[in-house]
Amino acid sequence: MNYLVISPFYPENFQPFTIELAKKEGVTVLGIGQEPYDQLPEELRNALTEYFRVENLENLDEVKRAAAFLIYKHGPIDRVESHNEHWLENDAALREQFNIFGAKPKHLKKTKFKSEMKKYFKKAGVPVVPGVVVKSERDFGRALKNVGFPMIAKPDNGVGASGTFKLTKKADLENFKEAWDGQTAYFFEKFVNSSIITTYDGLLDHEGNVVFETGLTYVHTPLELMLSRKDNAYFIEKELDPQLVKYGRAIIKAFGMRERFFHIEFFKDGDNYIAIEYNNRMAGGFTVEAYNYAHSIDLFRDYANVATGGTVEERRFESQYCLVATRRDTTEYVHSADDIHQKFAEKIKTVKRMPDAFAELQGNDAYLLVTESKKELDEMIAYIGLTK
Repeated sequence: MNYLVISPFYPENFQPFTIELAKKEGVTVLGIGQEPYDQLPEELRNALTEYFRVENLENLDEVKRAAAFLIYKHGPIDRVESHNEHWLENDAALREQFNIFGAKPKHLKKTKFKSEMKKYFKKAGVPVVPGVVVKSERDFGRALKNVGFPMIAKPDNGVGASGTFKLTKKADLENFKEAWDGQTAYFFEKFVNSSIITTYDGLLDHEGNVVFETGLTYVHTPLELMLSRKDNAYFIEKELDPQLVKYGRAIIKAFGMRERFFHIEFFKDGDNYIAIEYNNRMAGGFTVEAYNYAHSIDLFRDYANVATGGTVEERRFESQYCLVATRRDTTEYVHSADDIHQKFAEKIKTVKRMPDAFAELQGNDAYLLVTESKKELDEMIAYIGLTK
């Protein structure tokens, strides 16, 4: 099997995906990236049979030429993957160009556009709120009529809370019109008065079966983070609500993806859930490490097993909560880093430095801690985030 990794160096915490694949018998791991070969750590270099450096990964034609060279030299490519939201469309274009297994551009429409996602959520029988695509000023009247205030306006094709507006009155709508470029299609949907966003996440095998499932809950919603610059904090759930699992599996069946990670966001609405967004990859940041710590597993190895036709390893330990709590360099906190290490010495698994690209929104240092107790989890959140 020839496996092509797009951007094997970045993000750095995804490098184990490449390293674990290289350990599998009969797998040749190839890489295309824009970092100089000498910048790659030795373990990553050793995992790659060949690395082709391009000037710019954004240049799809250049990446296609690199892939063509690797195919000429090593034979047909069986898989191509980045696991990265930024490269999903390019991954799909490469699969189509070179007839490689996996999601092609035509399959991404339902995972790129919020308006399309909603159709599949409905097909799965999962609750949604009403929404309208706004492409021109003529559509504002339809949005007011079919959705009504309060509304959330998001780019129809977008990730996270970037470019999001909360519209509660006509003045907000006028402000949106002033800020809008008139070109970007927006999706207006009913504002959900819920402060809890939780997820159903996992890994699919070659047949599209869920072979690993988990979920996380945000301490602050992404919109709150964007508007207030609060510290990002979320935790991997110790166990999942059966209702959430039922909805999540129905959505997985409706979307029909195979052999990849997924990350599905929901509003918690009392005892029920409202589907928000389907992400055709795992959650970003250091979430993969948090999954591993919470469930005492190795998802890097599990993915390598799945990609080569195997199965995930059986869980041998009870699950715990795993908290990911970030802090900013510019914020004054009541408790120092030393205080945190002394108080939670037995519970801290690691402290990571957030890449600059994510630091402004999410914070600079990420603390990953485990606990079996929801009470202690809440204490950790309060202690780490307490400001002067």
